[in-house]
Amino acid sequence: MGAVTLLALGNGAPDVFASVAAVRGGHPRTGFGAILSAGTFVSAFVVGFVAIYAAPFSVDPASFVRDVLFYLISALFLFYVYLSAEIFLWQAVGFVGFYVFFVGFVFWMDGGRRKGGGELGNLVGDVEVRKGLVTEDCESGELLRKLEGGTLDFCFGQVLWKISKLWELPVSVLLKLTIPQASPSEWNRFYRSANIALCPLALLSSCNAFMPLNHPVIFLLPNTHFPLWLVVLFASSSLAVLHFVVEKEPPKTEEIRVVVIAFVMSVFWISTMAGELLNCLGALGALLKLPPALLGLTVLAWGNSVGDLVADVAVAKAGQPAMAMAGCFAGPMFNMLFGLGTALVIQTANVYPEAYELHFHVSIVVAFVFLFLSLMGSLLVVIWYRFRVPRFWGFCLVGLYISFIAVSLVIAKFAA
Repeated sequence: MGAVTLLALGNGAPDVFASVAAVRGGHPRTGFGAILSAGTFVSAFVVGFVAIYAAPFSVDPASFVRDVLFYLISALFLFYVYLSAEIFLWQAVGFVGFYVFFVGFVFWMDGGRRKGGGELGNLVGDVEVRKGLVTEDCESGELLRKLEGGTLDFCFGQVLWKISKLWELPVSVLLKLTIPQASPSEWNRFYRSANIALCPLALLSSCNAFMPLNHPVIFLLPNTHFPLWLVVLFASSSLAVLHFVVEKEPPKTEEIRVVVIAFVMSVFWISTMAGELLNCLGALGALLKLPPALLGLTVLAWGNSVGDLVADVAVAKAGQPAMAMAGCFAGPMFNMLFGLGTALVIQTANVYPEAYELHFHVSIVVAFVFLFLSLMGSLLVVIWYRFRVPRFWGFCLVGLYISFIAVSLVIAKFAA
């Protein structure tokens, strides 16, 4: 259940907010291209690497067929909407609703398995133990190499480590100032007071599209207008000073409200970075004179999905290739239905009751075709081999993704 909710949100948050930023910024083709290419990257390239590394291995028949079929149906629905060149509000809401139905269906299936929770806990625990052993082995190996390499290598490594920590320091301080630490052991009175002062201002800046920061507000003095951001900063700073004076001991347990605020602020920073990423992508396209659809199919998709590649290959190396395989379908489906669906809901709501127009581009159709090929191919091959993943199919999937990139580059060149 957690794999299709919190885990999918954690892995797919960059794709979700990149899609929202692209569609709301007037570049729906970039949003479509990023979601489709990221889906093809994960379902072809990542699945291919997992199969090459760990095959042959077995997968759970019910879960595999369920995840692939739901993802395939979602892609077909989106393809139909794209070919119609317009989308209505009820269709956009249908994307989000279909994912909610998928979550409920997963909950119903897992609820029928009495030992599902225990097995999942043991499975995750086993993966964490294996990861710990691998990390410990790597650290031991690095230490041995340092001892063998002499003092020079050790000093060089220390210098690189200090440079990396110095580079991370400004970002780390900024995140601590705006994201509260939920663990009592990491509680800091100064940072917690800074959270109280800065979090409302940061959230207010995210709502700038609905209410400008300099919106005049009558505060304290009659007939005197102050900008909204100054009023919010004054109120939050007053509470922060009060908290710094009164609260001197950390809480004994984790507080649910702090966890919620930390989650909201994490989403805020992901959304902000996604918007900046889209701006950089647009600037890169203007400098290189490349169409936005090609950038969405390549650079944006790779940047958002490389984490899936690293995580799934690491899980496969830890001895759980079936778990890695399962994560290659639920995550991209979440990005398509919830991420792109949310962006389309916002845009169709702005033009309701009219339809939001979608402009046709052949590169998007090519991305759909290769996504269908990877999903249908994996479904048929795995079923044919009695729910065992063969190694040769991994090479086929990697070749399929390379062909997709080659075709996309050719189309972009002729389109230009």
